[in-house]
Amino acid sequence: MTVIGISGSYGGLNLGDEAILTSAIEQLRATVPGVEVVVFSRNAAHTRESHAVDRVLNPREAMKDEITPEVERLDLLLLGGGGILYDSEAQTYLREVTIAQKLGVPTYTFAIGVGPLKDRVERDAVREGLNRMSGITVREPSAKRLIEEIGVQVPVTVTADPALLLKPEPFTEDMLAEAGIPRGRPLVGLSVREQGAAAPELTDAAYHQLLAEAADYIVQRFGADVVFVPMERADVREAHRVMGRMAVSERAHLLQYRYTPRQIIGLMDHFEMAVGMRLHFLIFAAITGTPLIALPYASKVSDFLSSVGLEPRASVSHTTAGTFLADLDRLWDHRAEQKGLLRDRIPVLMDRARETAPLALRTVTSRAEAAVEPAE
Repeated sequence: MTVIGISGSYGGLNLGDEAILTSAIEQLRATVPGVEVVVFSRNAAHTRESHAVDRVLNPREAMKDEITPEVERLDLLLLGGGGILYDSEAQTYLREVTIAQKLGVPTYTFAIGVGPLKDRVERDAVREGLNRMSGITVREPSAKRLIEEIGVQVPVTVTADPALLLKPEPFTEDMLAEAGIPRGRPLVGLSVREQGAAAPELTDAAYHQLLAEAADYIVQRFGADVVFVPMERADVREAHRVMGRMAVSERAHLLQYRYTPRQIIGLMDHFEMAVGMRLHFLIFAAITGTPLIALPYASKVSDFLSSVGLEPRASVSHTTAGTFLADLDRLWDHRAEQKGLLRDRIPVLMDRARETAPLALRTVTSRAEAAVEPAE
C-alpha cells in the first residue's frame, strides 16, 4: 500500500486551507487507488472529523521521537498546499520535511505559496529545504520568482490552487433562512480581514471606516443586502467592527463561522457580486462565476486576479473610498461581462490545478521502479 503524508496549515483555522486539504485528498485517492493518507494537522480532532483521512497527527504537540516513525513509513511527504513558507512560520512548517529528508523519504511541494521571506534565517531554511525536494509546484508566479531569487536550484512548476477543483454543495433557501439572510433583495458577499499587512499605513479607524463606506454604498446604490462571510474566526471580529461603523447596518448580515468550503462555494450562487480580501473567498466566487472585486493585500491576490484576466487594483493602503466606490459601480454595471470572462478563464486554471497531483505522484512511481531489481 502507498502511504502519502500531507503537511500544512490544517485543523479548521481557515476555510481556504481546509478547501485545499479536501481537494488534495480527493486528488490523491482518485490517482492512487487504496492510498493511505496521513495528515499532519494543528488540530487532529477537527481534521479527523472533517476529512476522509486514515491517520492524523499534530506535529506541534508531538515529540520528534513520536513523529519520526510516522514519517519513516511514508512513501512520499507533500508540503502544502497554501501559503505556508513565510517569515516567522517557515521553519515550523519545514519540520516534518526536514525529518523526511534525513530519513530518505521523498518530499514534494503541493502548489504552495511563498513569502514574504525577508528574514535571512527563514530564507536560508527555505532554500535548504526546497533544494532537497524531489520536485516543487507553486500556485502563483510570484512564488516561483521568490523561490528562484533566494537560490533554490530545483525546477519550479507553476500549477494552480487545489481549491479550484472543489465542487459546490448547495446552500439552500432553508440554510439562508436559518442564517438570518432575507430574500427579496440582491445579495452581495463581503470578506474582510484584520488590518495587518492589508493596510499598514491606515489607522485602525480609517481602515474599518473605508470598508464600512463601501458596504453602505452597496446597500444604498444597488438596493442590496450585504453578507459578511468569515473565512477564519478572526474575520468575525473584523466584520463586527465594520458593521459598527455602517450607517445602514440593519441591511448587513454576518454568517457564522461553521460552514464547510463546499457550502460557502454554494453560497456564492446567491450573490450578485463578491467583494473581498481573502484569497479563497475570491477563488470560491470565481468557481461559480460570481462577479468579484478585490482589495489586494498580498501578491497572491494580485496574481490570482491576473490569472483570471482581471486587472489588480491598488492595495488597501492606497485606496480611497471614492475610487473604490467607482470601481464597485463599474463592476455592477458590467457583471454579465465578467461572468463571461470567468467562464472562459476558470477552466484553464482548473486544468493547471489538475497537474499538481500527477506531478507529485511520479516521485512515488519512480521510487518504486528504482526499488525493483533487474531480472537475472
